[in-house]
Order: sequence, then C-alpha cells, then structure tokens
Amino acid sequence: MNILDVRSYLFFGGRCEEALEFYQSAIGAKPGMVLRFNESPDPVPEGMIPPGFENKIMHAEMQVGNVWIMMSDGCDVAEKFQGFRLALTVTKQEEAEKLYNALAEEGNEDMPLTPTFWSPCYGQVTDKFGLGWMVMVPGEE
Repeated sequence: MNILDVRSYLFFGGRCEEALEFYQSAIGAKPGMVLRFNESPDPVPEGMIPPGFENKIMHAEMQVGNVWIMMSDGCDVAEKFQGFRLALTVTKQEEAEKLYNALAEEGNEDMPLTPTFWSPCYGQVTDKFGLGWMVMVPGEE
C-alpha cells in the first residue's frame, strides 16, 4: 500500500469564503486554489446543492504553517464539526496568546492558556465557525 498523504477536509455549511478570510487574518493562513460550484468542469448533479449555492465554494485549500487543509461550503448549511480539534503549535507563548485570542473572537474559550505537564502554554478554543483548536507551545523533549 502506498498512501501518499492524509489531509483534513473541512465543510463550512455555506461559510467557507468567510472562513478563508478569517483564518488568513487570525492565524496567517495562505489561501490556495478556490473552485466554486458554478466553475466545476462537470455540471453539479441536479439536487446536490440548494438554490443559491451556485457561487459557493466547492473546493478550496489553505496552508497553515507547513500543512495544507482542504475545505468546502459542503452541500447544505447543516455542517457541524464534532469529535476532533486541529492542533496549532507555535514556538513562543506570545504567538500562542495572539493566535488563541484571534481564534476566540466571536468563539468560545474552552480551556484558557495555561502550563501543563506537556506544554508551557496550552489552551483550547472553539472558533466562530464551531471548529475546535488546541493552541500550544512544545514542551521540553
């Protein structure tokens, strides 16, 4: 078996463009390709998306650090993030605080930034899209 790669694919229930802009400003994400449903080389199957989704994002990518995350508006507005978080590791406490605070804007601070046995600075936040993040500085090896 030759698995090339595993990537996260996030569905934003009609708010993907807003999410791309938010992550660019909040955490410095770099956008990659963006393809809208009305730009698809193949027609979208009848009934796959609700009316008004023609200009929504079928597929997009963003780079966070050295990781590429794929994303979409999905095919309806009922998308929910459950059962996982994205772990965001930075080198300094000041960076962790800045990113944590940016992600928490209009979201929820689930666990304040605090020292733990594995990290001198670790916290959990759920952003305004309902996506959970763990923000941390690596501990001593």
